[in-house]
Amino acid sequence: MKLSELLQGIRVSASNVDMDTEIKNVCYDSRKVEAGDLFVAVVGFATDGNRYIPMALQKGAVAVVTAVRPTEDVPYVLVESDRLALALIGKNFYRDPAAEMKIIGVTGTNGKTSTTLLLKHVLEKTVGAKVGLMGTMENMIGDVRMEASRTTPESFDLYGLLRAMRDADCTHVVMEVSSHAVALDRVAGLHFAAGAFTNLTEDHLDFHKTMEAYCDAKAELFARCDTAVGNVDDLWFDRMFQKAVCPVLTTSVKKEAGLYAKDISLPANGVSFTAVCGKQTAKVQVSIPGLFTVYNVLSVLGLAVNLGIGLADAANALKTAKSVKGRVEVVPTPGKDFTVLIDYAHTPDGLENVLTLLRSICKGRLIAVFGCGGDRDPVKRPIMGKIGTDMADIAIITSDNPRTEEPMAIIRQIVAGVEKNNYEIVENRPQAIRLAMDIAKKDDIIVLAGKGHETYQEICGVKHHLDEREIVTTWLEETRS
Repeated sequence: MKLSELLQGIRVSASNVDMDTEIKNVCYDSRKVEAGDLFVAVVGFATDGNRYIPMALQKGAVAVVTAVRPTEDVPYVLVESDRLALALIGKNFYRDPAAEMKIIGVTGTNGKTSTTLLLKHVLEKTVGAKVGLMGTMENMIGDVRMEASRTTPESFDLYGLLRAMRDADCTHVVMEVSSHAVALDRVAGLHFAAGAFTNLTEDHLDFHKTMEAYCDAKAELFARCDTAVGNVDDLWFDRMFQKAVCPVLTTSVKKEAGLYAKDISLPANGVSFTAVCGKQTAKVQVSIPGLFTVYNVLSVLGLAVNLGIGLADAANALKTAKSVKGRVEVVPTPGKDFTVLIDYAHTPDGLENVLTLLRSICKGRLIAVFGCGGDRDPVKRPIMGKIGTDMADIAIITSDNPRTEEPMAIIRQIVAGVEKNNYEIVENRPQAIRLAMDIAKKDDIIVLAGKGHETYQEICGVKHHLDEREIVTTWLEETRS
């Protein structure tokens, strides 16, 4: 592909490269550059891609795209934004695959993964669509699963994945859209047939600094949508949609709205309610417990309606939806009279939601094992400490993914918010889980919060295998012997 074709739609400030230069491939990682490639130098958080321009050229790059004018004699294209350029280059390189599919984006602090997975199921069951999915847990092309390294892929990789989805005959793509993805132009150039806002609570303030900036980053999604669904019960609803350029279907469990739930029942094994959307009504049953499930399901139903699917058809499809891995997931404990659950709750709101649900069904003691991730918003740590100890009978405060931070430093910040004396500190997460089971009694519920679907723990920047299901299984085997 010619360089001029790759740069379509990108404002070029200066260049000393022949625009007819043939480009073999595009790389933003200098380690992967091969002869004939275009290297895009992106300024990141950990390093500056401009430092690696000499390496890229030495490995055969024919030109570099940069937002920093080179001081040495190199073949360059100067752009205003390296991240925006990377996204639009990806769009051009992969021949705009999104234009051939319906793209649906879901944003919010909590509920994105459950909403996208449930919507994928509805689309498959109602219109027979082959659906691509991008999310926190995994990426999927139909039934084929692929590992996901982040909630929303880097822009060039995102367009490559979209091309793979289209080449596999996907007609729809459902994706989680993180605030980072919007702020860092990972979804630049994408237009969404439909978007949804689930909720906004304390998270990522290490990056956005204020809740207002966090909200505004997510709100950018709704300037790129044909239709939208929004949780009007959320305090941030008005700000989220103040600049929306598309019609918004409001959802609520508290009052009448564009789409709302009434006659809500919250048994231990799921939820049921009547969904009302204008003159349409439908009975809804989903085998995932908790009031938060009602909110997520309303988002799914709203998206389905905005995509032209009948409310009753969407509700009927949800009857066969399975629970989501790592979301109120029951871990088998044969021979024991207590229950172990795994949940991805890693924000104050998420932890409060799952503990509220479990408190309503717990006949014994509620034991919460939780921590907070490193290199992430430190403001939420004492808040989660207070929630975890206030709402559980026993809290075991431990490590989550400390990443590059010192684990005990994170734990001390969590404990700073604690007002009760009902907790233990066990830095080692496997030991913390084992302690919870050692002390569990009849009818107790243990919730392992924070890791969810993850099967690793990142310590000192290195990922180590850690599957909480395996820890539970090993403990059971040892106690039986």
